[in-house]
Order: sequence, then structure tokens, then C-alpha cells
Amino acid sequence: MRTFIYFVTLLSILATIPFHGEASVRQQKPECVILLHGLIRTSSAMTPIADALQEEGFIVVNQDYPSRQYPIEELSELAVNNGLERCRNQGAQRVHFVTHSLGGILVRYYLSKKSIPELGRVVMLAPPNQGSALIDLMAPFPELADIIGPAGYQLGTNEASIPLMLGPANYEVGIITGDHTVNPVMSAYLEAPNDGKVTVESARLKGMTDFLVVPHAHPFIMRNENVIGQTIYFLYFGKFEKSGSE
Repeated sequence: MRTFIYFVTLLSILATIPFHGEASVRQQKPECVILLHGLIRTSSAMTPIADALQEEGFIVVNQDYPSRQYPIEELSELAVNNGLERCRNQGAQRVHFVTHSLGGILVRYYLSKKSIPELGRVVMLAPPNQGSALIDLMAPFPELADIIGPAGYQLGTNEASIPLMLGPANYEVGIITGDHTVNPVMSAYLEAPNDGKVTVESARLKGMTDFLVVPHAHPFIMRNENVIGQTIYFLYFGKFEKSGSE
């Protein structure tokens, strides 16, 4: 009987311990996550991740920015600085980033020019870290500027490619990218495997901490429950739960 009571007491104690090892630390040192959406999208695209992060107790800044109005250099300054200001105004002592597509390039560009003293970890979803060949196809057609904007033209693999000008990561960054597509026409112009916009190989970044390939397409990867779970896991532990690193 005494053994049974001890066992039940132990279980009740364990039940009160947070599953994530950093939860109690975060309560003492508030952590903020800045979300940056992709090209031609808005902050609403990141709402599922925002909701999940808030449930975990993070301060969440789902930062909107006019992705089609300015080049990467200006968007980076605008989006990241606004996000940082909002985090700091809420008392955050550690700041993470979760990005989709172009959002990841904005963070890379910013960190290539400036440092963030309270920088935590970065998760990039489907980032064109080596550019996208689809943009090269659009380069001869300036009339497409209204659709992809000046930043879109900077995401190719030619001499104007901003991603190819940036160096390796010197911060903790986990990358999740897809190998399925909902647009076979676009995928036909890319090397396999790809997510309809970015090849798996193009998502890689020298210096990255971890890399995961999932069976999802570019437009929807940030809404997938497994991807959201892996994102949160990386923010806690600096690695993916089931790494797809090759």
C-alpha cells in the first residue's frame, strides 16, 4: 500500500513538470517570436503558427510588411526593426524568428548587416536560400513587377540574387522545406525534388543547425500541424524532433 501511494504521488509531481525543458526559464526571462510571412502573402498566413506559439507561452509578434513594394534591403530593415521594437516593448529578453519563404531572406540580410544581442533561434520554412530558378524565368518580363515586386526579382539565381550574396549562418537556424507540389507546371521548371517554388537543395544554407524535408507544398507548409510542432521543438531544443538531415 505504501508503495502504491508513493507511486501515485510521484506521478502527480511529474504531471506538474512542463514537457518542454525551457518553459520555466521562459517564465522568468520572457521570450518573443517574430513571424515573417512570404512574398505576396500577409501576416494572416502565419496565424496557425502564431496561435500555437501563444499557447506555448511565447510573446508572439506576427509582423506584416508590404512584400511587393520595396526591395529586400528596405523590407528587411522595415520588417525586422518593427518586429524587434514590438518584442522589446513587451519586455522580451530573448527573440526568435520563424519565417516563410522571403521572410527567411529578410532575416538573413538583416543579420548580415547588424547584430541582435538578444537573438535566440531561427526557423526558416521553405526559404530560397540559393535562389529560385522560377524567378530567372520572370526576369525578362518587367510587367510582372506588379505581381512579385522588386524583392521578387531579387530571389533568382542570377547576378541580381540577394540570397547568393549572403554568407553562411553564424546563428542557430533550423530549416524545414517541402518536396511535394500543387503546381506541376512550375515544378517542371525546377530540379526535383521541389515544393513548386523552391528545390530542396536550394533551401539549404551553409552553417545551418538542422534540416528537415517534409511532404508538403510551398504555399501551405507553414499551416501544417507537424511542421508547426517541429518548429516549436526547434525553438526549445535547437534541433528537430525527427531530423531529416541527409
